[in-house]
Amino acid sequence: MTKSFDFSDMEFFTVGTLGPRGERAFFLQGRASGKLVSLKVEKQQVSALADYLDQVLEDLPEIEQEPFVTEAADLDLREPVVSAFTVGGLGVAYSSDEDRLVVMAEELLDTDEPDELEAARARFLLRRDQVAHWIERAREIVSAGRPPCPFCGTPLQPRNGDWCSCSN
Repeated sequence: MTKSFDFSDMEFFTVGTLGPRGERAFFLQGRASGKLVSLKVEKQQVSALADYLDQVLEDLPEIEQEPFVTEAADLDLREPVVSAFTVGGLGVAYSSDEDRLVVMAEELLDTDEPDELEAARARFLLRRDQVAHWIERAREIVSAGRPPCPFCGTPLQPRNGDWCSCSN
């Protein structure tokens, strides 16, 4: 089992990529109390989480106090980007007592390893403004990928001049 993480007072929460277009690796990354964690995720997970969090923010009850607003200017990945684990599942919850959104990530287990019985988990407790900035960043990161073929929709390959065989 890999180490689990529970971050309640988030300094930042972001998403980013490493590698060239078409070969990018996606990472969720957060820091709290000086501890940095990076988790490897799939592009589709980032996109789905952004869409879901956007809907959750819309559905949350109005709050009476003004939320603390963070600067969204520095949402780049922090070095070193070393994946603690690959995310298999993501979950979202809302803590009404603290007015925080909770993003939970669970490790993808290798089914060929019989000794790995329990998945590692990471839990991030986030303010509304942190979530809003994360959604914006996630959508920028996802849309910066390979453009889709106008005919079949599959991502075009930069190594062959963004040409698709279906265009013949």
